[in-house]
Amino acid sequence: MIDTEPQLAELLEKRKARRCEPPYVPQEDGAVQGLLEAFFKTEAPGMTVSDVARLGGGASKEQFIFTLMGQDASAKRYVLRMDPTEAITETSRSREFEILKAFQGVIPVPDPVWLDDDGSVFPRPAVIMEFVDGVTKPSNSSLKVTGLGTVLGDPLRDQIRPQYLDMLAKIHNFDWRGADLPSFTAPTADPKLPTRWLIQFWKELLEQDAVTQEPVLRLASQWLEDNVPDCEKISVVHGDFRTGNYLFDEASGQVTALLDWEMCYLGDFHADLGWLLQPVFGSNIDGLFRASDIFEPEDFIASYETVSGNRVNRKTLHYFTVFNAWKSYILVSALGMMAARQAHNHQDVLLTFLAATGPMFVDDLARLLSMPESLGEASQ
Repeated sequence: MIDTEPQLAELLEKRKARRCEPPYVPQEDGAVQGLLEAFFKTEAPGMTVSDVARLGGGASKEQFIFTLMGQDASAKRYVLRMDPTEAITETSRSREFEILKAFQGVIPVPDPVWLDDDGSVFPRPAVIMEFVDGVTKPSNSSLKVTGLGTVLGDPLRDQIRPQYLDMLAKIHNFDWRGADLPSFTAPTADPKLPTRWLIQFWKELLEQDAVTQEPVLRLASQWLEDNVPDCEKISVVHGDFRTGNYLFDEASGQVTALLDWEMCYLGDFHADLGWLLQPVFGSNIDGLFRASDIFEPEDFIASYETVSGNRVNRKTLHYFTVFNAWKSYILVSALGMMAARQAHNHQDVLLTFLAATGPMFVDDLARLLSMPESLGEASQ
């Protein structure tokens, strides 16, 4: 087994077994209607399913919105999230379900209601959660993919800013020890274990799915293994915290839900900071870069420290800046490309399109690994 979190090591082994499966056939609305009716016949007898429709976007899960009507004629909208054979990420529906349940009432998140964690009813593991109103970008925004380069502009930028900080602080300061998270294992054996587990998980994914051999990726893998920092505080790490992964009401600027928790784990909070500070998720207008189109980087770090009470270690932040460029390459140029190549995903065109960003992350790694911080750490 891979030296990583036990639940994730099990996912990696199951993933290998799926590699030889035939091409994935995207589900049609009519077929999903039948699957939902079969599911609720057992889970909620007497409920009626209607208005099934595919939700656009998403490079990892097939998503469908539908209405569930009770015998009293009350109706509510839900979202079905179901795994394809392979995706741009390798995640667990049980973990997604548990973490969303844990954060109910803490920050705005969708309420997960039903789980088919082994695909006993649906073709693949699935979770059903309440539908939340909101948008991920302004209606006048130009077309962007998965939140890349989204521009909020004024007044949304100032309206969302305090909510963005508050959500991130509450995630990182959440009492995970008191939460019901049976599908998560806390890496408490030594201060390097949280990040060592993380690196080994993504390294195994790279080795399973690499479609090209990039020397700088091997260099980065070795550097990350050689320079694992101590984790001073084990936190819940969202794993994909950025503009594009939360919903908001455009009229008021009120955030209605933080989405995409599937890469969540217990580890070093600096990983979330390095992720949202990536240039690909920010805006660059008139020479001014804003992370997630909200903060200039130094302003973000200072504001985060004030709101969260967590001290940002610059050396650790640099480490996770390298890690996130490495992780991003693995997502788009290894996992995404292999899923498309194997015809194991419903979004093969999008995955192939995203792979074009791979050289950008290779360039980022070459630059980051030549910086004095990296050279100094590697020589220790």
